[in-house]
Amino acid sequence: MALGTGTSPYDLRFDAGRICLDLLATAHPLERLDAVAPLCAWIGGSGLVPPGTPLTHAGPSWPPAFRELRSGVGHLVSGWLTGETRPAYGAALAHVNAVARAAPPAPRAVRAQDGGLVRELDGEPECAALLAVVARDAVSLLTDPAARADLRQCAGDNCPIVYVDTSRGRRRRWCSSEVCGNRERVARHRRRAALARA
Repeated sequence: MALGTGTSPYDLRFDAGRICLDLLATAHPLERLDAVAPLCAWIGGSGLVPPGTPLTHAGPSWPPAFRELRSGVGHLVSGWLTGETRPAYGAALAHVNAVARAAPPAPRAVRAQDGGLVRELDGEPECAALLAVVARDAVSLLTDPAARADLRQCAGDNCPIVYVDTSRGRRRRWCSSEVCGNRERVARHRRRAALARA
C-alpha cells in the first residue's frame, strides 16, 4: 500500500514492506496512534482486517496496547540493525513473544453479491488477536535470516523508518522516494545552486 491510502487525515504510511514495520512508522514524525479513530484507520489500512470490517467495539485500551507492542518491536529491530542489545531488549523480546501467543482473528470465506468469495472475520476481532498478527509478523521477520538481511533504515535526515529492501540490486536508500528521497533531491539542488552563486 502507498502513503496515506484512505486514511486521511491521519497521514498513515504502509510502505515499509511488513506490517510490523508499518506499525513502527506510526510514531514518526508524530504520534499517530494516540486515539481509537486513527488506530482503527491504521488497522484497516494495514490489511489487518478485511475492508469494511466494523471496529466499533474498539476501546480506549487499544491504542496503548498497540503502542506498547510497537515499542517492543522497535527495540528488537533496532537491536538487529545496530547489533546492540540494550537492557530493554530482553523485556521487548518477552513482550513480543507473549503477544504472539494469542490466536489471530479467524477468517472465513463468504459469498459476495457477484457470486465470488471474499474474506471476512468470524466475529469481531479482539485487540489481542489483532496484536498477535503484528507480533507474529515481527517474529517471522526477525527469525528469517534472508528477510533480516533486507532490513534497512532510511538514509533521510532524521528519519528512523525501517523498511524491507526488495528493490533490484538492494539499492533502495529511502523509506519513500516521494518523502525522504524528494527531500534529499531538493537539498542537493539547493546546495548546487548555492555553490553556483558563490
